[in-house]
Parts: sequence; structure tokens; C-alpha cells
Amino acid sequence: MKKCCPEDLPLISVIIVNWNGAKFLAKCLAALKAQTFKSFEIIIIDNGSNDRSVDNLETTWPEVRVERLKKNKGFAAANNLGARLAKGTWLALINYDAFPTPGWLQALSDASIKFSEFSFFASYLVMAERNNYTDGMGDIYNVCGMAWRRGHGKPMDIFKQKEIEVFGPCAAAAFYPRELFLKAGGFDEDYFCYHEDVDMAFRLRLQGHRCLFVPDAVVKHVGSGSHGSESDFVRYFSHRNLVWTYVKNMPGVLVWWYLPAHLLFNLISIFWFLGRGQGNTICRAKKDAMLGLRKVIHKRRQIQQTRKIHFTQIKTIMDRHWINPYLKPHYRTE
Repeated sequence: MKKCCPEDLPLISVIIVNWNGAKFLAKCLAALKAQTFKSFEIIIIDNGSNDRSVDNLETTWPEVRVERLKKNKGFAAANNLGARLAKGTWLALINYDAFPTPGWLQALSDASIKFSEFSFFASYLVMAERNNYTDGMGDIYNVCGMAWRRGHGKPMDIFKQKEIEVFGPCAAAAFYPRELFLKAGGFDEDYFCYHEDVDMAFRLRLQGHRCLFVPDAVVKHVGSGSHGSESDFVRYFSHRNLVWTYVKNMPGVLVWWYLPAHLLFNLISIFWFLGRGQGNTICRAKKDAMLGLRKVIHKRRQIQQTRKIHFTQIKTIMDRHWINPYLKPHYRTE
């Protein structure tokens, strides 16, 4: 792995946000060291871990830069800090519980050149603990406000492996131009974690940017390595933030047209989780979403005033089948 200096800047800055990732972090770093593409740096932002996962890390991995935060500031804020510190033209975000195959960075770099009409890129996530099963091939965004990973939980061999436009990338393994990411304001730090990448994709799309799924950019992903996909933590932030994402970004005509679908989805979610013993969590999520709407509406005004595409263009890339969110419990996690 090339160690970079000011005269030899990397093309790509790989950012890992770590929080108590002792079980996975070394494996993630080993997978990065095995990359065939060499012009990259690694920045780890540690969110106040207490499991000693980054103790003396520079001794073992001298080529890695580690920034240690005193407390957990959230996935969004930590990635934003990494983006500001980065020297690369591109940002490659990777979760500490995600293990890229050797050709991951090369595939993303090649795609950015070959498909220059696309601005940002999604990796092919496969399940680390279930061989030959898909974890995600880019994100789907439904007009009701729910998002999920395309192909999640399905055998890999049922899909044709080809590049295809998707709504956005899952930030577990995403590829953005650094300048574009920063110009867009980075992830919304009020989200703390979950759905911040969906929100970013929405904002970039409203500016006319497009996202491509890159099938050769393969990453093995554990998923929810810290909290577990069924935890109250995941449920709270996912369901609070999906409301904010809808309110902030859905263009004026569409926000009213699809509002019944959005309200119905939120109502069904409340009853669903009440039946699963997570009623307090889901109700708190929706309550806090409503309490935060004043600030979210202020952000909405800024976003919609600078929108560069017609609402029909964003409509075509969204999933508009009202029943899809209810066919399977697609609870999106990082």
C-alpha cells in the first residue's frame, strides 16, 4: 500500500468510521491492504470506542491515519470529518464490518472513467456470513419514504451482473467525488446515523447527479456489526430519519401527491412494531421526527430553491409501487 505525501497525493481517500469494531476492523484493513489499486489513503474516524479497537493502531498499520473522537458523534458527523481531512479526489466510504474484495477500488475507479455521465457509485454488497447471497446492489427509494437495498437477501445467481442506474449507494461501501460531497454539505449530522446516505443521494439527484451500481465492486458485508439489525437503536434512527428525508427532499408537487402513502406507511409501521414489542421505540421515533420538523422544513426550503431538475425526473428513478414496502420487511440497515 502506497504511503502518501503532499507531492504524491492519493486518488482515493478510504474513510472508515469505527465504533467498538474490534471484532471486524483488522479484517477490513487487511482487505484494503490487498487492493490491486494502490493510489489511496486510509482515514479511520473513531467515534469514542471503549473496546480498545484503535489502541496503538498506528503501530500495526503505520500507513493509516486515525482520528480519535472523545465521544460518539454519529456516523454522519464522523464521515464528514473524514471527508474534510481527505486528500483524495474521490471518497470511498467503507464500514468497519465490510471486507472489500481485491478489485473493489479498481472497479470503482474504472467505472468513474468509463461512465462519466454518472457522478457517484454503489458497490455490490454480498452477505459475509451467507455465501452467495446478496446484501445490496444499490438503494431503492419508494415514494412512501421507505428505502431498502436492492436484491437484499436473495441468491446472487438470480441477477444479471451488469451496471445499472440506482437511486443511490448504501454508505457501507459508497463512492463519491470529494468536492461534490463537500459542496452538498456532507451527510446531515442531525441524522446521527441511518438514512443519511439516502438523504445525500436524494439531494444529489435533485441537483441532477446520477448513481451507478458497479457489479465488479464487490464487498462482503456483515451489517449492523455494533447494534444488530433488530435493535431499538436501529429502529429509532431509521424511522425518525426516513420522515425527515421525505419532508426535506420530495419536490413540492410530489410531496403532496404521495403524502397519503407516506402517512399510511408510518401508521402501519407503528402498529407493526407495537405487535413486535418495540412500540415505545417506534412511537418515540415518530414523535421526535415531528418535533424536528421545523428545522427540517427550513432545510427543505434551501434544498428545493436550488433544485435543478424537474420533479418528473426524480419521479422516474423512485419506486412507485405502493405495495412493495409491505411485501417483505425490508428494514434497511448499514
